[in-house]
Amino acid sequence: MVAAFSQQEFHRVNLIDIARGAGVSLQTLYKYYGNKETLLFATLDARLARLEARLVDHLHGIADCKERLRKVFWVILDFTETQPEVIQMMMSSVYLAAWHRQDSFRNPLLFEPFLKVLRDGRASGVLDDGVDEKALLDLFLGFVFRLGQMYIHRGRTQSLTGQSDALFEMVWRAIAKPAAHVAAR
Repeated sequence: MVAAFSQQEFHRVNLIDIARGAGVSLQTLYKYYGNKETLLFATLDARLARLEARLVDHLHGIADCKERLRKVFWVILDFTETQPEVIQMMMSSVYLAAWHRQDSFRNPLLFEPFLKVLRDGRASGVLDDGVDEKALLDLFLGFVFRLGQMYIHRGRTQSLTGQSDALFEMVWRAIAKPAAHVAAR
């Protein structure tokens, strides 16, 4: 299903082709998913659950805010490299307005631990407290998602994880308090 939604735009995906590829009847797809949009978001949710599990696993034992965020950044870049079809699917078939209506858009299991790191970072005086932590989240995820988009668009020629530290430092400078930059040097 990921292949169908990643290789063409949502409106071009044909459910009969998905049913054939999955070895089920079209009736079975409709029985369990009801429509193409629900199938798309169920597919996306299943893949993002893998990312969520990896994030939770990788964050155990890391106390420092900067290092926790560095690990989140690396895990997302690694996910992009190892599962580029998910990023392609998000670019080709996921319409933000439709996704926004889904519970998975606010996925608390995925986003709450990340928001906690941001809240803790602000509370400890390391992260910029001039904006809401959701703005920090948007800046961080906006940067990493754009990297993923262009990684796919440019033909996946340069490793994102290989550049992770340098790229992360760019994001860190954008979200850290200026005093934290001086202390970190």
